[in-house]
Amino acid sequence: MPVTTDLTLRQALDARHSARAFASTPVPRDVIESILTTAQRAPSWCNSQPWQVIVTSGSAIETFRQALASYVETHEMTLDLPAPTDYVGVYGERRREAGYALYRAVGIERSDRAGRARQAAENFSFFGAPHVAVITTDRNLGVYGAIDCGGYVSTLLLAAQEYGVATVPQASIAMYSDFVRAHLGIPEDRMIVCAVSFGYEDDEHPVNSFRTSRADITEVVTWND
Repeated sequence: MPVTTDLTLRQALDARHSARAFASTPVPRDVIESILTTAQRAPSWCNSQPWQVIVTSGSAIETFRQALASYVETHEMTLDLPAPTDYVGVYGERRREAGYALYRAVGIERSDRAGRARQAAENFSFFGAPHVAVITTDRNLGVYGAIDCGGYVSTLLLAAQEYGVATVPQASIAMYSDFVRAHLGIPEDRMIVCAVSFGYEDDEHPVNSFRTSRADITEVVTWND
């Protein structure tokens, strides 16, 4: 079982990536609790800590993944939070770069729409992960609650990395919020932000071989001296 390490923040960031194939071995409950305890240190607006987390594992995740995959085939999207209206300019370029790198890793040609659709459908089986955490926020806190949940998710991903646990944050799960709410019994006063599927990475699967790039700070930072 992986144990905690003395990773620096930069080392954890460099090592972490979104895994899209997992081993079936479950993460021990005490390790999950340690990761969640660390993630709870995430900062939030007025210390509101708006996130609530539902962790599904075991037979329950098998039921969840089968039901969600079936639902997605025959239903339209329903979101609690508005989706991006468009990816324009550099944002579209970065999105395409990441997508093409993913398809190359698994041998899917750009023209292979059916293959791309099959790969996209893996989102709704949680990429075979043995655990999935669904993150919600209080509806009354609006955009600030969602922003705080984003900070929580980032902290959760890095905390998992410290324990050798692979993760993939998934907005796709929130795109079917009506189903997720009904399946998990989430009340209407909670908005579904995203999910994080996690477990031990399948090191031999080619999908886990690619990495996304990061923009240089010259592209994102303006100095006002």
